[in-house]
Amino acid sequence: MTVRDALNQALEEELMRDDKVFLLGEEVAQYNGAYKVTKGLLDKFGSKRVIDTPITEMGFAGLAVGAAMSGLKPVCEFMTFNFAMQAIDQIVNSAAKTHYMSGGTVKVPIVFRGPNGAAAGVAAQHSQCYAAWYGSVPGLKVVSPWNSEDAKGLLKAAIRDPNPVVVLENELEYGVSHPMSQEALSSDFVLPIGKAKIEREGKDLTIVSHSRSVGFSIKAAEELAKSGISVEVINLRSIRPLDVDTIAKSIKKTNRIITVEGGWASYGVGSEIAAQVMESDAFDYLDAPMVRVAGADVPTPYAKNLEDFAFPDTDVIVKAAR
Repeated sequence: MTVRDALNQALEEELMRDDKVFLLGEEVAQYNGAYKVTKGLLDKFGSKRVIDTPITEMGFAGLAVGAAMSGLKPVCEFMTFNFAMQAIDQIVNSAAKTHYMSGGTVKVPIVFRGPNGAAAGVAAQHSQCYAAWYGSVPGLKVVSPWNSEDAKGLLKAAIRDPNPVVVLENELEYGVSHPMSQEALSSDFVLPIGKAKIEREGKDLTIVSHSRSVGFSIKAAEELAKSGISVEVINLRSIRPLDVDTIAKSIKKTNRIITVEGGWASYGVGSEIAAQVMESDAFDYLDAPMVRVAGADVPTPYAKNLEDFAFPDTDVIVKAAR
């Protein structure tokens, strides 16, 4: 099943399960979504629950937050999280902080979802990763799925969560097919937010990554295995809360760690992992300094040859490991 179809299945199942759930965003209804994630849902659930909005992220995000405060469960799609910068006041100041500011009396059960990070040939203003941005905000939960099971299970968990959840998808993964277990095909399948998954076990090195970087990390582990290096690959799944326990347990086994992300290294997800490892007893188990593999410290270039250099791939991870 493709990641796109897994997301679509999650949305359909949650719309059927709870009549308080509704979708809104640019082109989510009549056009079936910019990336066809919402395909067929308008026909099944009607225009009161699958709503096309004007091109005003600040406006429809604010409308969605108000609906959530009133007891509904909106799923707010951004055509790209780069456009969500227009709505960041609603996401951070309204959605994330209201439960705290109201003394716990007002809940904001809302999901903000859409493609995040680098795509292909869309240049500096459409290629940014917001995992570290939203991961720094108290009151938000942030998830970053890689494969189809991640996408379905985490989106369903986000919709059912009483808190605002940011779901950071990746445009280049939408059309990629991944195996789905029988459990994942069930309408009851939900993944816990805040729990990482060990995608591959190893004993010499830990690689921690999220989103599209997980695929590169697994391929790097396969390549390193040819040289006798046994790599454990951790798929974070959740950015906030961060599953430090799984990371620490792996470090105590392998004694080395590399983090991989498509965003910038400065103040990034890898930086947060490094800080939390240093503050835990796992630090004493490290035999070498942690290595951060991340996007180049520049705005994303438009030219393909430069864009290829701007983001980590399998070869970059292998070189860092050796």
